[in-house]
Amino acid sequence: MNSKSRIVQALAVLAGASLALTACGQGSASTAPSEGGTLTYWSMWKDGEPQQKVIAEAIADFEQQTGATVKVQWQGRSNTEKLVPALNTNNVPDIVDGPYAKLATTMGDTGQALPLGAAYDTVVDGKKVSELVPAKYTAISNIKGEDGTPWMLPYSLSSDAIWFDAAKHPELVANPPADWNGFIAELDKLKAAGETPLAADGDVAGYNALWFTTALIRTEGPGSFKTLASDKTGAGWDAPKVLAAAQKVEQIAKGGYLVPGYDASKWPAQQQVWASGKASLILNGSWLPTETSTYAAEGFQYSSFPFPAIDGKPAAVRADFIGWAVPKKAKNPGLAQQLAAFMLNKKYQDDYGTKAKVLPIRADAASAPQMDSVKKALDNATTVYQGGDGVTYAGYMEKVFWPIDDQLFLGKISAAEFVAKMKDAQVQYWKDNG
Repeated sequence: MNSKSRIVQALAVLAGASLALTACGQGSASTAPSEGGTLTYWSMWKDGEPQQKVIAEAIADFEQQTGATVKVQWQGRSNTEKLVPALNTNNVPDIVDGPYAKLATTMGDTGQALPLGAAYDTVVDGKKVSELVPAKYTAISNIKGEDGTPWMLPYSLSSDAIWFDAAKHPELVANPPADWNGFIAELDKLKAAGETPLAADGDVAGYNALWFTTALIRTEGPGSFKTLASDKTGAGWDAPKVLAAAQKVEQIAKGGYLVPGYDASKWPAQQQVWASGKASLILNGSWLPTETSTYAAEGFQYSSFPFPAIDGKPAAVRADFIGWAVPKKAKNPGLAQQLAAFMLNKKYQDDYGTKAKVLPIRADAASAPQMDSVKKALDNATTVYQGGDGVTYAGYMEKVFWPIDDQLFLGKISAAEFVAKMKDAQVQYWKDNG
């Protein structure tokens, strides 16, 4: 089937889906036209960014093949903030993109997002979109509504790993630490060799939080941190496994492994220290190679290994999504879903991987060499979980967990003090927030 035939088929499917949505009272009364039409798109990318260039190319092709007009606004990272007041009016975009955490609090958790069943049923490159997005990602219930239909269509992934220079440390490529004890032994070995084992931008709370949340999830499994955060009594913080996870963070903070002054650094100073070869390892996101490429040491070869296993438990891998959502008030929801499905064409997914150097959602898409190690970890993972374990309670991470976790990671309090502070703060949070 040629590209034109696929577009015609997609239009037919989505037109029928829009009629069905109208009949059951969901979404706009507008139906997807057989050709043409206009829709508005608010994007999180700014003009000139690599991701923006890929999406702009896809939009141009979509307009040429369908006769549609896409009025796109490259709003940058504040696009979802602008969406909040707009959702209370009739002046909403037909489609918006953003990270899961922002789209969830803005649309998914508030019932403002349209179910995207029509997009997932659309055929792209000979397969339904639902087959192109690996099942282990759509199985995460957080991107699904109460009816089980996803309200978000991911197009790229981010994950985290412990990054290093493979040119300097080829032994870590062949034999990365197998567990927590092996990891600590590696840090001690690096320190004994006169290297600074770890860099960390201590002013980035989200980075600091990776240590505790991942350590807990490594022992108790995906969903364990969310269960802990959901406990209105705070009793979950008394569990020995919770203290054990906090003690591992304390071990890192007080073990003499981190670059001196990390607790007073300003991003991106520490990742610059790491990329220039003055620290061996850094726990960070899959975006790190792109962010540090301009100042990496000559001959630097990006590689990584997953956060080490703990107590012999299978290691789940973090997978965060950036994707599209369609507001229920969208004037042209059918065409919006058609565009979202169209942009999962392998051509554009390959471009995300090779030009934008991010992780495409499609497992069969190409990726940049810098992403090989983290992509392999994701591809091989049988279980995945979202950043922060999917916790999106309003203000919880920013106002409750992150400030106290920062104190732990920056060495200002002990693991026991961290647990006690979190218990008290969480009880108060739920008193204030129902």
